[in-house]
Amino acid sequence: MYSRARRIAIPLAGLVAIGLAAGTISGTAASATAPSDVVAKSASTPAEQAIQFWTPDRMKLASDYDDGLDLSSKGVKGTNDAPDGPAGSVPPIGEEKTKATKSKHVNLPNTVGRVFFTLPKKDPRDPRNWRYCSASSVQGKYRNLVATTAHCVYDTSKNTFYDNWIFIPSYWDGNNVWEGKAPYGIYAAKTFNAHDDFVVKEDYDYDYAFVNVYNGIKVKWEKVNGVWKWTVKNAGRLGDNVGGQGFTWNRSTKLNVFSFGYPAGEHPDGDKPFTGRTMKYCYGKTKPMPEARKYNLQEHIGFKCSFTAGASGGPLIYNYKSASRTGYLVGVNSVAWDTDGNDRFDHISSPYFNTDTYKVYKAAANRWTGNMP
Repeated sequence: MYSRARRIAIPLAGLVAIGLAAGTISGTAASATAPSDVVAKSASTPAEQAIQFWTPDRMKLASDYDDGLDLSSKGVKGTNDAPDGPAGSVPPIGEEKTKATKSKHVNLPNTVGRVFFTLPKKDPRDPRNWRYCSASSVQGKYRNLVATTAHCVYDTSKNTFYDNWIFIPSYWDGNNVWEGKAPYGIYAAKTFNAHDDFVVKEDYDYDYAFVNVYNGIKVKWEKVNGVWKWTVKNAGRLGDNVGGQGFTWNRSTKLNVFSFGYPAGEHPDGDKPFTGRTMKYCYGKTKPMPEARKYNLQEHIGFKCSFTAGASGGPLIYNYKSASRTGYLVGVNSVAWDTDGNDRFDHISSPYFNTDTYKVYKAAANRWTGNMP
């Protein structure tokens, strides 16, 4: 899914090895009260029901989500926006005490995967209401945190969060063997965390969300007389299984980053270069990309990338190291841009991660989940 004016784009990031101070996640445990501008909402669908809903057949029929923005804008000019506070960072899982190193190869991150959900207030049995986006595991106190875009968790037309929301890290649809699609398990949403300015005002400068997921389960599906049957076993915590990207905010608007996701949608001219079956990546240097004339995106950063719908919610990662497959989350694929007006997406952008973003992240990073009920 992309925020698509009414099309979507995702930023490309580049690899830079620098030393980031090892941050910590401050705050109290799950019972802490979140700031008033952080919207936290429990998932409406019971976790077991959500996982049972997404049979292999339904996953194949889910469409790339396209409820974002797509922009056609020539001559986009940057601004001199500055951070609203000091820069900060939280290290990736497993690298709390390590130093950054360079890597020449690009190994795809285990943390990135697909999210599946159904549109709210509509018949969930209708395939037209089955959707997917991209997302990534990120560092959190209880290793249960998924980062994506707000438009991949919240339906602004219905003013409510999506139903049957699950996350599958390292999703791969390369063959017909079901076990290959979810090698690290399936994780159902427990709590959605977003910024009030997106939920209330539909402001895409706040198009980011953090989802607390239950401990995962590994599912083995089998068709018996035309009916799907499943057997499951507990897979444990998300972060223990795939790790989690670090988190950083108030950085420069000009960073080399990688962007990862599962693009599948078509360009405005109808060309469809991606299938969504496997993870793809872009790499580049970000720049400010405001668009105040029509969509009031005042604090987006983006770079050259031809991602289409389906990659929405995937991470922009700064200081990515292939050896550990981790770096620092500095954005999420939000909007797809056609900057030269040729009906092909050529840039992607993300909300700029600032102190407001950190507030939402901090509240989510301290929420406990545990096993599914």
